[in-house]
Amino acid sequence: DDAERYSAQDTIAAQRNIFLRAGSVLRSNEGRAMAVLTGTSVEYHDTIGGACSCESNTLRYGHHTKAQHACVENFLEANARWGRGKRDMVSNINWFMNVPVEADGALGIVDGISAPRLYVDIRAEMDLVAVVSNCPQVNNPCNGFNPTPVRMLIAG
Repeated sequence: DDAERYSAQDTIAAQRNIFLRAGSVLRSNEGRAMAVLTGTSVEYHDTIGGACSCESNTLRYGHHTKAQHACVENFLEANARWGRGKRDMVSNINWFMNVPVEADGALGIVDGISAPRLYVDIRAEMDLVAVVSNCPQVNNPCNGFNPTPVRMLIAG
């Protein structure tokens, strides 16, 4: 049964903060702890910036990028393996992304806060299916137009 899912809203409400930091608890739509951010080498991670899509990339970088991969499409492809579609998608977490919130509530997207050897440690509090999209932005100057690989270790 996969009716219980990650909820950015419940996570944010429970911790009274939109950013994830060491000690943050990722909550489900039932309010239960799904995972804990046990350590990170950066101050915070984004919960509200959303995932890039072919459409948003076209708006940001031009129509020539329409055929390039994007996170929404990666999430849809991965979730299809479990018979899930677009209606089953939940909010995502943008690890190492900097989405400042201005005093008027406007969101900004500025240079990322990632660099080689930075990390996030997460401990699952229940059985989980996690979908990860490492969607390198070849069009975004935040990485010098040269995205680098991500390394993931899963301990059991």
